[in-house]
Amino acid sequence: MVSEILLLGGNGYLGRELTRQWRELASDTHFTILSRSGRNAINMDGVTNIAVDVTDFSAVKQVLPDQIDYVIDLIGRPEKDPSESARVNDMPAQVMQQIAEQYGALAMGFIGGKLGSKAFLQTKAKLIHQLQTSSVPLAYVEPTLVYGAGRKDSMTKMVPLLKFMGLFVQNMRPVEIESVIADLLKQLIAYGTSEKNDEN
Repeated sequence: MVSEILLLGGNGYLGRELTRQWRELASDTHFTILSRSGRNAINMDGVTNIAVDVTDFSAVKQVLPDQIDYVIDLIGRPEKDPSESARVNDMPAQVMQQIAEQYGALAMGFIGGKLGSKAFLQTKAKLIHQLQTSSVPLAYVEPTLVYGAGRKDSMTKMVPLLKFMGLFVQNMRPVEIESVIADLLKQLIAYGTSEKNDEN
């Protein structure tokens, strides 16, 4: 039976790496990737891209597949404006939780953080706590600066410095995207296997 995996976001380096690793582990997977643009650089069978406002549950619900086994929120970034932070960080997480609960998903996935502004880290920690109250299990990771897998932006220029600083302060040490995603995926699959066993 094909596993249906729903990604909120997924057009970036995290989503591409998650899709790649999951497909390597299990070829019987189908990915539905929801994003504002609906564009994705992933070139493989079994991937459907849909343009939709991922902060609007009613809009998202209209484009969802009938079955959802896993739902992962890959959207989020630091924002100075509290209302913009709520739109970019809180609302997609809330939509993920609604989807997971209404569709009886096996697990949800979320990316927290250990490096960034105090407000951003508090937002991520608050969302993890909120999601953990759900009836659907939550898999999550809290990386520092993530690098590799083609990520090239102003933050990755700091990797050499952070590697050095990470020798003294663990929360400064950058982490490779492959290991971050492998950790998240391991948790998701473990929850999914546990849920399926409980049903049998």
